[in-house]
Amino acid sequence: MTDHHETLKAQGRRTRASIQAFEIFAVDVPFQKPFGHSAYLRNNSESIFVKCITDQGSTGFGESLPRQYVTGETRDLAFRLLSTSILPRLIGKSFGSFENVKTFLRECDGKAPVDWVSSTVPQASAWCAIDLALLDTFSREFNEPVFSKESQTASSSPKKYSGVISLGKPLEIIFSIIKMKLYGLNHIKFKVDDQIKTSAFKGFRKLLGSRCDIRVDANMAWSRSQAISAIEKLSKVGIQTFEQPVAANDLDLMAELICENRINLIADESFTDRESLKKLIAKKACTGINIRISKCGGLIAALARAEEARRAGLLIQLGCQVGESSLLSSAQLILLSQVPEAAYLEGCFGLRLLKEDPAKPLLQFGYGGKPPERLQGPGLGTGMDEKILRQFTVRHDVIGG
Repeated sequence: MTDHHETLKAQGRRTRASIQAFEIFAVDVPFQKPFGHSAYLRNNSESIFVKCITDQGSTGFGESLPRQYVTGETRDLAFRLLSTSILPRLIGKSFGSFENVKTFLRECDGKAPVDWVSSTVPQASAWCAIDLALLDTFSREFNEPVFSKESQTASSSPKKYSGVISLGKPLEIIFSIIKMKLYGLNHIKFKVDDQIKTSAFKGFRKLLGSRCDIRVDANMAWSRSQAISAIEKLSKVGIQTFEQPVAANDLDLMAELICENRINLIADESFTDRESLKKLIAKKACTGINIRISKCGGLIAALARAEEARRAGLLIQLGCQVGESSLLSSAQLILLSQVPEAAYLEGCFGLRLLKEDPAKPLLQFGYGGKPPERLQGPGLGTGMDEKILRQFTVRHDVIGG
């Protein structure tokens, strides 16, 4: 950063800064053990990281985790879209204030400008990496926090992170339940497939106790008849919250399940952007939504969807993509500061899931699901250990000078 620029910043005067270059990293951080659900079995993060560099020397990082069954993006597609269609258009773009950056991202609303990429092209995860990289970089550049104030919306109780139990053998599941109970977790989500055994869930309920809030996530695995049967049987053991039980596009069936069973139905794969949320609300096809920053096109778009869900009276779950580093965990904690009424939290797994975390400091929930302290100051709060990042990089590209 030039002496002139530092002098202006020391005087509290705004300076213009422009984007000079980007680096893109396709990264496979290995997991401690495989994590599976009905749509996929995963052994590593399959992430994308984007590094942004300004002409004044400020740098920042963004992260996303493309999932084809969620946003329609493979990692190769997202990487190619970034390197050929989006990032080159951002080189040289300048901003005179951090508010200008946020205004640009609000106008984009989780997608690239339509004259860069057609709005019909899957791109939410790709844009998330840009959104976070720009917020991280220019928040540091202009020495301002991402959001200056926390939301004043009432929160009924202190927020706690949920434990999530992946598909596995019965003994593996029981072992996970015991660990989570010993760790004081009182919100547990089970990943399930189309082979629901009610007797097993009766046993799980006994292990966890009557006060534990149990939910199930089928990741679109159930047919109509399977959904009706499973909801009826699981309701008898005190399970009333079901996440994406059927196909993402079957909104009529989702609305029917809510009407007939009086359950909480959280839309996940059915929901990514503004239009999908409008359809869900119009069809009354959900009682809540799972907001994951990576699938919603970044932090700014995720906050917009939370505000729309709040106005519609929907339950809000702040979720994560499996394999997020502490960079996305920090972004989620920033989002939580604006959406304190969120009913459920998932994420901040840290080294409980990843073998290494390239983002520092490490953010992971504590005993009883207590959230880590939100990082203060400009940027997303995390730094990046590029040695670790490059150790697990499987593809790399540089855009700009």
